[in-house]
Amino acid sequence: MNKDILHKETQEFIINFKEDSSKLAFAGSPFPTISTQQLLQQIESRRRIEKKLPSWYHKTGIYYPPKINLEQTSSEITASYKATLVYGDSLADLTGGFGVDTYYFSKQMAWVYHFEKNEELSAIAKHNFEILNAQNIHCFPQNGLDAVADKEFDILYIDPSRRHDSKGKVFYLADCEPNVPTHLPFLLARCKILLLKTSPMLDISVGLSELASVYEIHIVAVDNEVKELLWLLRSGFSEAPVIKTINFSKLGHQVFEFSRDAAVSATYSLPRQFLYEPNAALMKSGGFNELSTAFSVDKLHQNSHLYTSDAFVDFPGRCFKIENVVSYSKKAIKQALTFEKAHIATRNFPESVASLRKKWKLKDGGTLYLFFTKILDDKKVMLVCSKREL
Repeated sequence: MNKDILHKETQEFIINFKEDSSKLAFAGSPFPTISTQQLLQQIESRRRIEKKLPSWYHKTGIYYPPKINLEQTSSEITASYKATLVYGDSLADLTGGFGVDTYYFSKQMAWVYHFEKNEELSAIAKHNFEILNAQNIHCFPQNGLDAVADKEFDILYIDPSRRHDSKGKVFYLADCEPNVPTHLPFLLARCKILLLKTSPMLDISVGLSELASVYEIHIVAVDNEVKELLWLLRSGFSEAPVIKTINFSKLGHQVFEFSRDAAVSATYSLPRQFLYEPNAALMKSGGFNELSTAFSVDKLHQNSHLYTSDAFVDFPGRCFKIENVVSYSKKAIKQALTFEKAHIATRNFPESVASLRKKWKLKDGGTLYLFFTKILDDKKVMLVCSKREL
């Protein structure tokens, strides 16, 4: 960590440099005690977090690590949400990293401990916590598992590295570092609650097969893109977990939860007045039957995961007014296509969006939404819809 980077004139240069970084790489650093590579690291890493961490981006004096150390970093939105899941006096972040989650945990907990085995990254996090006035965080350049071997905390938090020396990027928990399934008894014995963050790519069933004592799973999406899976565990819990989904957007947030072992059946019908498409967090959850029951909407097909109703309901996803139901035949589709532009989506359909757009000569855009899908009796249809705002 080169502290000369924190000098006022250097900080002003980093903040005000708007040109392509290749120009700086060619010209070289204007500061004799700061290498070109060190300066580029600050500029490029700062640019990388502009939308993800706006409060940090606009704060003078933040020191940035290499871009690779920002890959798994939580956004402000997801870190803030994560902090609402913890309570008590003490929390240990065993894989502290850049420290975004640690910082937001410090707003909820009396004392927070940041363990990071990379000494430089630990020093960077410590500096940034001081800049952010987070006085209840203690930083230690240690392996988190070793650090808590003889201690107990209210909460242990772990976000295993998803980079494997030989396999590259990985998603299975057993391939991550540290290997949480292997160390699970050790971890649960040292806390009241273990909070685990995993890749959004991890299949929930696979995760449950690798873990024991899971009592809640939170699926967190931002602007309809799943960003994190959060697993809450406590020693001795053996029942089915509750699954909670949340999708943050500019219009607010959509929440839905259900028990994984609930014996619930969906109802089915042909397309009616309105069409509903679950948000990404719900699609990840697999709670398709639960949605049908909770919102009194019917599924179009067992595998299509689209819903319909006659009366409009406030549904956690996108909502549409069905303007036309068109059988998927050449003659019927040609007659229905009285427009040149439309948004296209497929659900449980044998053709891709790209092939459909090419086949029917449709440009992207406009006010209409076309869903190519299967309904009852495996009949293929095109649903012509207009957007219905909540």
